[in-house]
Amino acid sequence: MKTTLRVPLDMSPEQAAKLRQLQAIFAKACNALAPVVQKTKVWNRVALHHMAYKPLRAQFPQMGSQMVCNAIYSVSRHSRMIYQSPASPFNLSKLGDKPLPLLQFTDRAPVYFDRHTLSVKSGSLSMYTLDGRLHFNVGLSRDDEARFHELKLREVALTRAGADRDRFELAFVFSEKNDEDAQAPLSAPTAELPEYMLVEEAQ
Repeated sequence: MKTTLRVPLDMSPEQAAKLRQLQAIFAKACNALAPVVQKTKVWNRVALHHMAYKPLRAQFPQMGSQMVCNAIYSVSRHSRMIYQSPASPFNLSKLGDKPLPLLQFTDRAPVYFDRHTLSVKSGSLSMYTLDGRLHFNVGLSRDDEARFHELKLREVALTRAGADRDRFELAFVFSEKNDEDAQAPLSAPTAELPEYMLVEEAQ
């Protein structure tokens, strides 16, 4: 069983600018990797890492090694969503012999973090950016704090929130620690694409 904790971030305009910068380059790295998936039809995370990590790391040295790994994770995750979800119009079974469409990420696509690039301790959050780490105080309840100790953290995603889409929030996705077969969560089955993604059908 999965559960999600959403934490809004209270930040200065300067901090918001740094996160927008990170979000933009993260999307560029995802878009650089997407044609590899289209061409090879490989989106398994481990296989994709072995295939693409070194060239992607060379192309985006400013991102750091771990954020490159997280971009690979994002492309793998969304490829599963688009190419494998039964409700997707681009499901492999519906494409038949047609080539895969090309996935494209806008600069509002989520940025994924892991234990190397983000940490939460005693209500203090430390987050990687291209220009050093940002630190936030997050008002977690006692029950929310307990999730980090009692459950397995499966995924951390930074997204823009609010009507103006100019505020940021973090989504922490947890599952039971003994739920070893749980995969990172995908969006609910739907024929609609996430608003931050485009799909370019092959000609």
